[in-house]
Amino acid sequence: MGRKIVILGTGGTIAGTGPVGGNSYTAAQLSAEQLVGSIPALMQAAGGELQVEEVARIDSKDMTHAVWQQLAQRCLAHLADDTVGGIVITHGTDTLEETAWLLHEVLPADKPVVLACAMRPATALCPDGPQNLLDAVDVAAHPQACGVLAVVAGSIHGAREVAKVHPQRLDAFASLDGGPLGWVQAGDVRWAHAAPPRPAAPRHGELLLAPAFMAPEWPRVEIVLSHAGSDGMLIDALVAGGVHGIVVAATGNGTLHERLQAALRRAIAAGVAVRIASRCGEGCISPITDQAWKDAGGLSPVKARIRLMLELMQP
Repeated sequence: MGRKIVILGTGGTIAGTGPVGGNSYTAAQLSAEQLVGSIPALMQAAGGELQVEEVARIDSKDMTHAVWQQLAQRCLAHLADDTVGGIVITHGTDTLEETAWLLHEVLPADKPVVLACAMRPATALCPDGPQNLLDAVDVAAHPQACGVLAVVAGSIHGAREVAKVHPQRLDAFASLDGGPLGWVQAGDVRWAHAAPPRPAAPRHGELLLAPAFMAPEWPRVEIVLSHAGSDGMLIDALVAGGVHGIVVAATGNGTLHERLQAALRRAIAAGVAVRIASRCGEGCISPITDQAWKDAGGLSPVKARIRLMLELMQP
């Protein structure tokens, strides 16, 4: 018998309820135990050993750093347990890619941590959550799976590439340039390249044991959009308000409005860290080597924000 699978609940649409067949619903209404109990096939997919724990019950649009702290700590504890083979996290779709990237940056990657979600609530006429959750358990139990993954609509995505690309359709997630790492078909896990890539050691793994990670307040990092008519006033206001870091979702290949550039230079002079990402959905910008600010290393603006927060926590 294989090692057990742990399911950590955080709420989301997958645990939402509303009128059957209706367009309205409220996320995060079912407990993790209720959600898992409604899908008998999960026990078989987990190899007969399944543990359920509720970390939070929220709509993921309301995700907080405090929930991230608790979730990361619970993942770390279970990953250190030799009886655990993998973890599945039920999550809302809105901030799934952010949670996946945070966990990727801090958790050891030798076992799988798989995020599952849904675009339809549990009470929909044809809910997608049960199949997504079943597929996620299949992946978490797979002997080759490792690192932080997301399983949605039959596709397996890596934490770095995964992004929500559509507000409504069931296959709302994509891996953009890289494509999915694999697929789940009728319980069978099929990898795109014979086996999944082995993730490197987490970039900020030591932070999980540091006081800065568990502090009530994390470094304040905000995202600003470069657009036609940008004047830099928002940058100046953020600096005046005590911001620690700014990520700019720049146009094209990391280009910035000239007035925004001037404001960013003032921010850097005031001690604020600045990273430049692209507001384009695909591709990554060329490395920035001739400016006072740095590029985001190909990350999306929301993932660049998370990395910068973690960098600013370093002693």
